[in-house]
Amino acid sequence: MRAHVEYRRRLGLPLEPPRHVGGVRCGVCVNECVIPPGGVGFCGVWMNNGGRLRPVEGFGVGILHHYLDPLPTNCVATPVCPAATGAGYPKYALASGPEYGYYNLAVFFAGCNLDCLFCQNWEHKEMIVSKRLRVRYGVSEDGLVRVALHGKVPCVCYFGGDPGPHVVYALRVSRRIVEEARRMGVVKRICWETNGLVNEAIMREMARVSLVSGGIVKIDWKAWSPAVYQALTGVDGWKAFERIKRNAKIVAEMARERREIPLLVVSTLLVPGYVDAEEVRHIAEYVASVDAETPLVLLAFYPTHLLQDLPPTSKRHAQEAIKVAREAGLRRVYVGNEWFLKDYY
Repeated sequence: MRAHVEYRRRLGLPLEPPRHVGGVRCGVCVNECVIPPGGVGFCGVWMNNGGRLRPVEGFGVGILHHYLDPLPTNCVATPVCPAATGAGYPKYALASGPEYGYYNLAVFFAGCNLDCLFCQNWEHKEMIVSKRLRVRYGVSEDGLVRVALHGKVPCVCYFGGDPGPHVVYALRVSRRIVEEARRMGVVKRICWETNGLVNEAIMREMARVSLVSGGIVKIDWKAWSPAVYQALTGVDGWKAFERIKRNAKIVAEMARERREIPLLVVSTLLVPGYVDAEEVRHIAEYVASVDAETPLVLLAFYPTHLLQDLPPTSKRHAQEAIKVAREAGLRRVYVGNEWFLKDYY
């Protein structure tokens, strides 16, 4: 926790989710910040502006970097994604196999409601605390919709940071994309790569947009044990644990309405010394108890940001995690970036 505090102090972000008496309460995510006048929430995106809650650059603007990623791309959900497999063709995919010659619109949001020690995209925090960078990377709803409607873009994937703090903007954009795609008779899948900590009503709407468009909700489940979760992310591990369980169940139950493409994909980063086989076993048991067909993607850790005193994930570590996940009842278990795996320990 000391490492989290020291890093956030250098950036000028709240050291913990604010609980200011008389502040404005934000209900977007599990942190439920009570933001002081003129202050911002833990994510750095939402602020108290004269007693009203609003994004730091106002409504209708996302602080983000977007780019066209050639398909099939290195997505967490690649093993089951329509862009790589043709799943859902012809309703949700452009081909019965990989969509060569097309692009994913990758939308990298600034700001996050977690403070992961191992964040691979830590630049998002520098983007959200800098007024200059916020102006530089501010994109209007019209601007993002225009890019998404390009004829060579069949899917839009929100990540970051995390799309959670920007979800009001992202949902407004997504609804417009889906409606326009329906009018034009084209494929426009909406996907989310998120920590799963938004409030349950918001998660349900995120999943609905993905459900009708052929997209996928990818929930990154950091750890099962609340203490481990808190050590790695800097937020209340017990509250996060309960919220992820509920949100994963919501999306998994909605997935029964569309079996040709999994609506929910759960991913877990195998952090050496923290996220071991037992952590994976418990996550897998819970996911399997809701829907054993839900894909679990295990990700290899690589030392970066504030957690550089650990080796990358060992091949043996990943093999043990795969074994226990399958023993727990999950039928679809994958390793998302196996090229990192070697005999480190």
